[in-house]
Amino acid sequence: QVQLVESGGGSVQPGGSLRLSCAATGIAFSRLGMAWYRQAPGEAREWVASIVTTGEAAYADSVKGRFTISRDNDKSTLYLQMNNMRPEDTAVYYCNNRYSNLPWGQGTHVTVAS
Repeated sequence: QVQLVESGGGSVQPGGSLRLSCAATGIAFSRLGMAWYRQAPGEAREWVASIVTTGEAAYADSVKGRFTISRDNDKSTLYLQMNNMRPEDTAVYYCNNRYSNLPWGQGTHVTVAS
């Protein structure tokens, strides 16, 4: 059974940092390109960053230079290091594969506010 479990969210002040994790089970994690997505209140879900099996990463312009995606294939876990956070980063963050065709997890809530 495929399961994606996101964690690490919370509340931070602008300029702060958080590290999100996504534990994957039921998939051949090391063979999949993976990605982070987010959905702000009242907005559509959007792509944030992705990482392919070779480790090459890509980022949305809005997070480039502030967020870093990484993966640990031995642990089947995806990470998102978020630095210099802004109020507009407030959203529920989800992980999925690059094609977003796995069952979605519950996500982890991130709030950036003074």
